[in-house]
Amino acid sequence: MFGKRVLLADPDQDYRKRLKDLLTQHGYLVAAETEDSQSTLQAAFQTEPDIIIMEAKLPGSKGLEIARVIEEHHLAPVVLITSQNDRDIIEEAKFSAVLGYLLKPVDETSLIPTLEMAMGIFKRLTRLSKENKSLKKELEERKLIEKAKCLLIEKKGFSEATAHRHLQKLSMDRCCSLAKIAQLVINSLSKG
Repeated sequence: MFGKRVLLADPDQDYRKRLKDLLTQHGYLVAAETEDSQSTLQAAFQTEPDIIIMEAKLPGSKGLEIARVIEEHHLAPVVLITSQNDRDIIEEAKFSAVLGYLLKPVDETSLIPTLEMAMGIFKRLTRLSKENKSLKKELEERKLIEKAKCLLIEKKGFSEATAHRHLQKLSMDRCCSLAKIAQLVINSLSKG
């Protein structure tokens, strides 16, 4: 039984074969192999890999633009491999989705821990991003409710507690979220 799905992106077919053999020995499944930037993006969207191992200077792209697209779509963590220690690539990688950097020739003592760490960090970042979105949504909903309460106080003369109970009752009566009711009240009271 294979474990995590890998996308291998390197123009050197022989090198991809060596990496694939190494990954397979450690329980990874190479879901796709690519040799240029366009096919790498296509494969990333189609195969939904758990991790992408990508040559830093992939043909068809400038710098790490592929890693930025992958990051933008939250597809998978990227581990770069390169044949030379390039300071420019390292600097660029700091500000992209790259979560690992390895020099060729890659061996199992560096590859496997780097992949596992990158996937762990990616999961944590993904979880934090979801929590952040949830908190932002909750904050926006609270702002709506507060605005609706203020309008009820101002326009209807309700106390704060009465305004809140009024919104809750409308929410229960209409089987609708408090935020949706607040928006309806805002729309209704803002007109007049």
